[in-house]
Amino acid sequence: MTEEPDAERLVSGRYRLLSPLGSGGMGTVWRARDEVLRREVAVKEVRAPAGLPDDEVERMYARLEREAWAAARISHRSVVTVYDVVTDGGRPWIVMELVRGLSLSDVLEAEGALPPARAAAVGADVLAALRAAHEVGVLHRDVKPANVLISNDGRVVLTDFGIATLAGDTALTRTGEVIGSPEYLAPERALGRPSGPEADLWSLGVLLYAAVEGSSPFRLDTPLSTLRAVVDEPQAPPRWAGPLAGVIDGLLRKDPARRITGEAAERQLRLVAAGGDPGPAASAGATAATVPLPPGDGSPRRGTGHHVAAPPPPPPPRRFDETRRPDDDRGGDGARTALVVGVLVLALLVAGLAWKLADRGDDPSDPGASATSGAGTRSAEPSSGKGDEPSPSPSATSASPSPSPSTQPAQSVRVTVTGSHTEYGGACPPPAEQRPSLTASFTVGRLPAEVRYRWVSDGLDHAVDEGWRTLAFVEGGETAREERVQLNLDGVEGALEGAVHVEVDKPLEATSNSVSVAVVCEPPDHSEEPSPDPDEGED
Repeated sequence: MTEEPDAERLVSGRYRLLSPLGSGGMGTVWRARDEVLRREVAVKEVRAPAGLPDDEVERMYARLEREAWAAARISHRSVVTVYDVVTDGGRPWIVMELVRGLSLSDVLEAEGALPPARAAAVGADVLAALRAAHEVGVLHRDVKPANVLISNDGRVVLTDFGIATLAGDTALTRTGEVIGSPEYLAPERALGRPSGPEADLWSLGVLLYAAVEGSSPFRLDTPLSTLRAVVDEPQAPPRWAGPLAGVIDGLLRKDPARRITGEAAERQLRLVAAGGDPGPAASAGATAATVPLPPGDGSPRRGTGHHVAAPPPPPPPRRFDETRRPDDDRGGDGARTALVVGVLVLALLVAGLAWKLADRGDDPSDPGASATSGAGTRSAEPSSGKGDEPSPSPSATSASPSPSPSTQPAQSVRVTVTGSHTEYGGACPPPAEQRPSLTASFTVGRLPAEVRYRWVSDGLDHAVDEGWRTLAFVEGGETAREERVQLNLDGVEGALEGAVHVEVDKPLEATSNSVSVAVVCEPPDHSEEPSPDPDEGED
């Protein structure tokens, strides 16, 4: 029912739209310039869902303005600041702080799942923002990775306050279209029941699960099947959450009255972010216990480590909901039990085969008397039938012959970096043919292989994307590949000098040589900046 506005449109006579930053079911976010204060801002253009009656559209817009102004009262460093709410073209526009950085969804797409400690640090800041909003009566209702920004200085910011509430009290429009993100919707909201701050805590639990596992626990093929899973299906236990598992379990309880409180959840998240482990899921309001720190990389492993001090622990909490049946984990524990039993049966069969082969080895005339030994084991020699037969074991024989690891090339990773146009002086950004670029040459010792690497810059600010990337070497392909990246010099002024190298952490750790980069950007002439306002260039 509305048309997409063109760039350079002036909203409410003050905010000039420059370029779209993102869009969704409820509207578009624009990068804009406040012509009065001469600063860049983010402007949210809100659009009512298609097919909504006019009276409901009007009521929705009025509610939006009321809740946007309520969101403007939230004062917290992890909450995006609302500057203004204006009406233009018959609908409201929300003017907000422009946060330069990436959304959490972009980070997950570029780097993959996060280590538990890093996910906990992000989650703790998001939860602090939610608690500040709840204190002034504002509910978010659409907590998801796309609405969490990681700024260039590391600040975590929760966006779209007072906007996601437009999803209202129901999860579906009249045409059956899902509003918002069904996989992050709390069960009570999916059922159309009254909801409170506990529903935002549920969404945070799904966000944390997605951050460490790579996807939400309820995502299915269609929105309706996803909503059904949210309401009826228990989530599969996270495999990589490590010390976060208890917090996630406490947040993802379908009964909002049994979810862990925001205060307790934030305390436990801070503990995990600092390297601790709050242990199993606690009851609502419980306190974290003193537990071992996880390994330095944040990955879940068995073992002990250093301890951190914490308040005295409460009575031992339950790790899992007692009402959950053993088979409720959609094959989790049951499948693991079946797998263990199968492995034991297979081991017994292999041991029996090994005994049989060793027994046949007593007869030198038997053509099958010799046994194939694996690497690091000795062959079963024919004997005279007396004395010391080797004890049969699954490791002493192999059911099928395989190449010895000693005959295969050892895995190795070598990477070198070369540069082009690494010394530049002139206007920025430079022309494409003069833009500084770097080429990384990777060589692996064995195929197939997957190399996980990232570019690392020293002194070049954000001229290089330092996110983790994966390079695949397929079976039968080449053992050497090249990857090229150009420096991002948009908006750079003055001199920029530093060095760039490549780090590899999988399948082996490796570091390349460093390439020096020196750039001198001429300052832009702002007086000649194009503007549709003929008087603007005089300022």
